[in-house]
Amino acid sequence: MIQQGTPQDPPMKLLLINPNTNPATTVAMRDIAREAAPAGVVIEAATAPFGAPLIVDGEQARTSEEAVLAMFDARPPYGVAGVIISAFADPALAILRERYAVPFTGIAEAAMAEAGAGGRRFCVVTTTPYLADAITALAVRYGHGDRFLGVVLTEGDAVATTNDAAGLPAALVAACLRAVAELGTEAIVIGGGPLAVAARAIASKVPVPLIEPVPAAVRLAVRRAAEHAEVPV
Repeated sequence: MIQQGTPQDPPMKLLLINPNTNPATTVAMRDIAREAAPAGVVIEAATAPFGAPLIVDGEQARTSEEAVLAMFDARPPYGVAGVIISAFADPALAILRERYAVPFTGIAEAAMAEAGAGGRRFCVVTTTPYLADAITALAVRYGHGDRFLGVVLTEGDAVATTNDAAGLPAALVAACLRAVAELGTEAIVIGGGPLAVAARAIASKVPVPLIEPVPAAVRLAVRRAAEHAEVPV
């Protein structure tokens, strides 16, 4: 007697949004997200239709929020189980949650949650000084005010440092080592979607846990999508 197989469940589809306008960054973050995704999870990606190729100040962050909202106004997130906002300011995250039932996850939100797990004190290492206040505000908003030690910056111009593929890992390592020596941080978040590739390269060179925002967001988005699917409509 031949036993028929049971139908396979359809894959869980997540959409990663890059609020920067650089398509190469989108591809890099998508590939990292796919590596982090468990079996049965499909990652698609899209790039902001307008704004800056690299968000380095408050005005650009506000524009990126407008771009993300415009994307979903033009094409609501139907057919996906969850959405990842892959810029460290988590642009438009709260507004999107009010507008759509699908679970939304920010990379800063997810990375900070992992860094502060178990009461660990943590900091954010990044290249963008003009976003330091916004990052601090996010840490407080997400409930990490008593564990957040601050923002530690790489040296030099933010755009030049971020775009220097060869020199960026060393700059981030130097900032991480300063964070450990000067702040006593117990975990470090690399703050920025465009820093995702470099973050992966330096983990073994930092003496405390290094949290990569994109994989952290994938893990949280998968959990949220699974929980959302179990909620009766």
